[in-house]
Order: sequence, then C-alpha cells, then structure tokens
Amino acid sequence: MLGVDSWTVAWITVALVSAIIEVSVPHFGVMFVTVAAIPAACVAFLGYGVSPQLTVFIIVLAASLLLLRPRMMNTLDAPGVPTRTAGLVGREGVVTHDIEATVGAGRVNVGGEDWAARAATPVAAGTRIRVVRADGIVLEVTPA
Repeated sequence: MLGVDSWTVAWITVALVSAIIEVSVPHFGVMFVTVAAIPAACVAFLGYGVSPQLTVFIIVLAASLLLLRPRMMNTLDAPGVPTRTAGLVGREGVVTHDIEATVGAGRVNVGGEDWAARAATPVAAGTRIRVVRADGIVLEVTPA
C-alpha cells in the first residue's frame, strides 16, 4: 500500500502525464484529468485516505467536464484568425493569365495583388472577375 507521500507523488504523476498527453494530442480532452488530479494530490498531501482522494478526483473531474468543457468548446468553435484571402471574397479583379477549367489554374489581380485562381469555366485574360471563395491562397472566381 502506498503511503501519504507516495499517493501525492502518484497523483502529481497522473497530472503531469495527462498534461503531456494533452499537449502532444491537442483537443484530446485529457486536460480535465490534470485539473482533477491536482486537488486529489492536495488531499493526499493532507493525509487523507484513498477514498477521499478518489471522491475529490471524481467530483472535480465531473465538474470540470460539465462546467469547463462547454465553455472551451464554444471558444474552439469561434472563428480563428482571418486569412489574408478572407477579405478578398466579394471583391472584383482582372484575370492576368487565362484560367483553364480543366487544369483549374490561372492568375488574377485583385486589389493590386497577384493571386492564383481557379474557376469552374475557362476565363480569358483581361476578363473582370469576382472572388466568390478563398481556398487557402487560391481564389475561386467567376466572371463579373
């Protein structure tokens, strides 16, 4: 049977291992084990037995899952950092190199900047276009 100090070390080990797993595999959800293992380690340090340690661990784990997880999921579902291309959607520009529908490649000038572009139908150089979507650094365009 582990002594008081051993249980404290065991809970701290559980907290550290779960924190390392959380950092290694983001969004895995193991951080709640870390959050719960720390109070359990405190209970062990104060000399309480295994039953109170497990009770505190389970209560804190359940509370953190019920109270913290929904808030974190709302935060994670929020829009991230906008890309450089997000502001170009809806703007007009000019095709500088023919856009071929089969290859899907071409070049456009939007806002004074040169961008890779693709379109569902071929678009000739010199044609005015409108940006309908951005896929990474490639603009999806239609003739304006």
